[in-house]
Amino acid sequence: MESAPLFRLLGDEARLRLLRLLHADRLNVTELTSILGIAQSGVSRHLGLLKDAGLVEERRDAGFTYFRLSPAVTGGENGFGPLWPLLRAQFASAAATTAGRADDAALEEVRRVRKENFDEHGADAERRQIVPGRSWAAWARALGHLLPPLEIADLGCGDGYLTVEAARFAKRVIAIDRSEDSLNRARDMARRLARRTLGEGGRLKNVEWKRGEIEKLPLKDASVDVALLSQALHHAAHPATALAEAVRIVRPGGRVLVLDLRSHEERWVRERLGDKWLGFDDEELRRLLADAGLTDIKVNVGTRRQRDPFTVLIASGVKGAPISKKASRHAR
Repeated sequence: MESAPLFRLLGDEARLRLLRLLHADRLNVTELTSILGIAQSGVSRHLGLLKDAGLVEERRDAGFTYFRLSPAVTGGENGFGPLWPLLRAQFASAAATTAGRADDAALEEVRRVRKENFDEHGADAERRQIVPGRSWAAWARALGHLLPPLEIADLGCGDGYLTVEAARFAKRVIAIDRSEDSLNRARDMARRLARRTLGEGGRLKNVEWKRGEIEKLPLKDASVDVALLSQALHHAAHPATALAEAVRIVRPGGRVLVLDLRSHEERWVRERLGDKWLGFDDEELRRLLADAGLTDIKVNVGTRRQRDPFTVLIASGVKGAPISKKASRHAR
């Protein structure tokens, strides 16, 4: 390829980001779309141009099409000899930027999802043993068989993935989010799932969708058994208020369950993802739950992966029974 067209091709920031990611791992269009935050059509167009230039190669595996930086680039073949040192230096420079760290964190999330879903045929890390049917999702759903028919509020439900999972075992799930767009996407996903599992016209009858703020919930006092905040607390302007609201709507003896990030230094999440807090220290999270009036508090690590800047904490607490008037008189 002539130098001028090649330099014009590489003068686009999105294409340089694509090449850096494809040097790190093989990825499909869906994965690249989620990492880059670019429309799928745009990702496909960039990939087509890079493939035509010989910079990217395409391969199919297990029904998916994956892309990877061409070995000809790193090997200096086909006239790419002078290019690789320049790209390598650009990749190293980009890794130190806010956008580069965000891309790397998103790539680690893609790898985590692959591993947990056993997209690599459920291969054991050491023996590469194939175990058909092994699935974390199936295990999570199996645990639902051990639970009573709970009424759950999914606070800050986002696109509704956890809502739909909870609906598999819960008596009722109330999904609340401030964004009407997120609720619409969640409803669409729930309808698609219902059609696949229940047939045309089927729907999840135990899910209720509500628009509202997690710091001012549109629910009555003591109306659910479990209040769930999954990756929602770090979006709250006042986390203590959000937890107080969660406690308010839970029945005595019910639980508040929090999945959130441990404290980190990835400041790019404020602008790119709208995070208001850079996670929470373990003891800080424990204190927030205690100050909200919860007892039997547990805080532990949910997931932690090498190279991933984010660690997920799981925290829970129990709402105590109200003191009766008779008990209150005895206490005095």
